[in-house]
Amino acid sequence: MKNLTIGKLAKRAEVNVETVRYYERRGLIPKPSLPGSGYRQYPQDVVARIQFIKRAKELGFSLKEISELLSLRVDPNTTCGDVKRLAEIKIADIEERIRTLESIKKALAKLVTMCSGQGPTGECPIIEVLDKNR
Repeated sequence: MKNLTIGKLAKRAEVNVETVRYYERRGLIPKPSLPGSGYRQYPQDVVARIQFIKRAKELGFSLKEISELLSLRVDPNTTCGDVKRLAEIKIADIEERIRTLESIKKALAKLVTMCSGQGPTGECPIIEVLDKNR
């Protein structure tokens, strides 16, 4: 199997080169070999690893959580239940963020109803609430 340069890897994984370098610095992908040419050479399977990272990010996992998922993925003592627990923790985290966002939305909606949209900003109830600590 032919190794890939960083540019080819990035293109196949549909990320930019800086993303590849960042994932490498974070330890999410292995450091590549540097043959005599001096160009980084990545094995083909790193494409699938980057795609795994991308899909996990789309599901809301942080890079720290993704690192843990990657570790679990290769640990022979890991069970599906271990992975499920991580996903359940992520669901609880997402639900808490949703509650927080709903609370913020409610408070902002209340401010919007208080504002007529007319007059100078010095008389705007939204600005007044935001300026209360002045």
